[in-house]
Amino acid sequence: MTSWRMPSEWEPHECTWMAFPPANETFGAHGSASLQRARQAWANVAAAVCGYEPVRMMVRPEDIAEARTLLPEAVELHAVPLDDAWVRDSGPTFVRDESGAVAAVDWVFNGWGAQSWAAWEADQRVGEQIAGLAGVPRIASTLVNEGGGLHVDGRGTVLLTRTVQQDPGRNPGWSQQQIEAEIHQRLGTHHAVWLPRGLTRDYDEFGTRGHVDIVACFTPAGSVLLHTQRDRSHPDHQVSRELREVLESATVAGGDPISITELPAPKQLQDESGWSDWSYINHYVANGAVIMGAFQDPSDEKAQQILEEHYPGRTVERVDARDIFAFGGGVHCITQQQPSSPTAPGAVPAP
Repeated sequence: MTSWRMPSEWEPHECTWMAFPPANETFGAHGSASLQRARQAWANVAAAVCGYEPVRMMVRPEDIAEARTLLPEAVELHAVPLDDAWVRDSGPTFVRDESGAVAAVDWVFNGWGAQSWAAWEADQRVGEQIAGLAGVPRIASTLVNEGGGLHVDGRGTVLLTRTVQQDPGRNPGWSQQQIEAEIHQRLGTHHAVWLPRGLTRDYDEFGTRGHVDIVACFTPAGSVLLHTQRDRSHPDHQVSRELREVLESATVAGGDPISITELPAPKQLQDESGWSDWSYINHYVANGAVIMGAFQDPSDEKAQQILEEHYPGRTVERVDARDIFAFGGGVHCITQQQPSSPTAPGAVPAP
């Protein structure tokens, strides 16, 4: 029986997958200023990533011409039906076996728990589409799950959130033991650390109900970066404290305590929709680089310094993430890494 393992994000990639924002209720109608802002924001991230590794962009067939005008020539375009552009969630989670062969775990995607505003008729097939385009086997899972709802250290530990995988809108009837067994089988992990919740804004109408990739992530040294809201007036101040307490009492797969580094939240506390969820945790680790969401905020400089310390040997590239967050996510949410295989044309050595 083949043993699959999800590599950590900082292990070598063959490429990065993204999706070009389509006209919809989130981004706006064709020709709207909001849709153009979204497409430019996604294009800026693609441009930053493709300086370090190949980018493969899924695009609605009718949007190919416009995508070509906005994206760097190096970005490879694939005509694919899309409902939305959050490929971290609708796309597959790539895994690798002992020989280095790559496969794609295709979770069930149901619009973040069958939310009333979401559409997923096309996006529920994105995982299968990417597996086919990548030329790798598809491993179908019966668990409703999204890539933004998990984070691995590559050493056996996975971070999860109770309000995501145990959400009645996602997996009614599944016990914690059943969820862990399915995740461990698909990702090659054997130890789960459950966070009780995500950020406050993530429980608004258009939230994911607690994705982990905006609150905490592992780093190559094995420590965890934790989103920390230090302003007591923001409701996430208490959330940060609660999450820290949980992590302080947890261990990684080997039994060692978790080393925590606080990554302070941006200074801006609110936007036109309420309490801000801007977070530097939602960055993307590419070959030789970290693509950091920046906010023209006084905390940007400190966040970059912390990321440089935790990803030695990588260049931290800032990309303005304000528009991405305004549409409901961040840099990590719109990217999905495909790990390299020893036989893959785009394989690169570890940095």
